[in-house]
Amino acid sequence: MSIPVLDLALDDCALAPALGAAFRDIGFVALANHVVPAPVIDALYAAANAFFDLPIEEKRKVARPRPDQNRGYIGRGDETLARLAGQQTPPDHKEIFSIGPFDLPDEPYYTGPAAYPSFAPNLWPQHPAGLQPAMRAYWHEVTRLAGRVLGIGALALGLPADFFAKVTDRHISMLRLICYPPYDAVPPEGQLRAGVHTDLNMLTLVHANSDTGGLEVRARDGSWLAPSTAGGVYIVNVGDILMRWTNDLWVSTPHRVANPPAGWRERRLSIPFFFQANYDTVVECLPPCLPAGAVAKYPPVTVGAYRAERYARTAG
Repeated sequence: MSIPVLDLALDDCALAPALGAAFRDIGFVALANHVVPAPVIDALYAAANAFFDLPIEEKRKVARPRPDQNRGYIGRGDETLARLAGQQTPPDHKEIFSIGPFDLPDEPYYTGPAAYPSFAPNLWPQHPAGLQPAMRAYWHEVTRLAGRVLGIGALALGLPADFFAKVTDRHISMLRLICYPPYDAVPPEGQLRAGVHTDLNMLTLVHANSDTGGLEVRARDGSWLAPSTAGGVYIVNVGDILMRWTNDLWVSTPHRVANPPAGWRERRLSIPFFFQANYDTVVECLPPCLPAGAVAKYPPVTVGAYRAERYARTAG
């Protein structure tokens, strides 16, 4: 099995069967001709490198305020993604800068108690000056791409193309810059750049600057696949929320970020965008995913409640 590649130069209706099959069989797909402008991507990589080059004292000025807020700088050893699957491993070998939605209206939906931590304020470092505009520009572009993928996905499920639009108009997505630094010593047993986990959101869209010691996806037979990001493709995967929505028709597949070869001294950067529905959206089995006489596998749950319970496991 391999990760299918979809050419977004094609029509959405033509792409729907292939996307549905990929999400059903492996839960991952690569997107070519995605039209996210190269200058927007390049500017974000440049800003990310400049931020991670800063002394640790500077980065910690925008450290995550609380474990339940995915905002600001998260240092090495502060996250263990394997805990999402109930496993205990050495902490992930990475550092992160993370933001959520911005330019929010002054309305109770965004400011009231139920809005926390979905709309917690972002923390912006003073340097580099280009980081904030680069992340904001990228956010808008990748949000459009996520919306198109969800539209194709809706068609694959036999739903109207705009089905998910009404539950993602106030989405609580997260954009992360992840730096995987070189190892200073042989990693301990069980140490990975990011441990085996599934994502708890709807869709994840990942761009990376290197495949060395990169993403690996667990196939149904237990083997590990390493999808290539050559040509600037995006790697997109189903998250747990979308798997619940489809009653396990689409699979949220375990994946990890592998260690590089011994002696590898280059930094790897990854830019995942975790697209998530509105926090008050109730996720329950979609009618096309429930055959006659069958029972839904999961009880209804709001996106906010599910996210809070799952994410709390990862904090160090």
